Amino acid sequence: MKLKTLRRWNRATHRDLGYFFFGVTLIYAISGIALNHLDDFNPNYSVINSNYIFEEQLDKKEVTKAKTLEWLSKAGYKDQYKKHYFPDNHTVKIFLKNGSMIVDLQSGEGNLELLEKRPLLYEFNYLHYNPIKWWTYFSDIYCVALILIAITGLFIVRGKNGIKRRGAILTIAGIIIPVIFIVILM
Repeated sequence: MKLKTLRRWNRATHRDLGYFFFGVTLIYAISGIALNHLDDFNPNYSVINSNYIFEEQLDKKEVTKAKTLEWLSKAGYKDQYKKHYFPDNHTVKIFLKNGSMIVDLQSGEGNLELLEKRPLLYEFNYLHYNPIKWWTYFSDIYCVALILIAITGLFIVRGKNGIKRRGAILTIAGIIIPVIFIVILM
């Protein structure tokens, strides 16, 4: 095969794989950034806290399902009730479909905590975790494509910015950095 034909195939492979896997590359990149920062925030859910004051002080015996539904109704979440229980004699915890409310029976103060899915980020992370077998197969194909994109990318540019000069220096630097981290961390 002539060098010119090889270059043409190299460019076409790099270009077409890049176009085809553009969307999944963004999904993995965005969710990867989010998952790198699990200590900083929950990438799947945002937590919403709201405080309420219920103008009554009750004894544990007076708190029924009807009373908890009344409180939830005032907060606008009556339809999300699941169940409730008493962690101690002065507190009731009400479980909701997507959160919970804790009410101090002595002060009447309530704290509502809800979890909301982060738009797009939740779905991206779901795919990043390879939820079902066919997606795992697609992800494996994508990984092979990334290898091909990386290799073909080395030979796109010719001349002083190509793999024989500037490209070689950048490629070696890009290999050395992860190797240094592996040596340091291991």
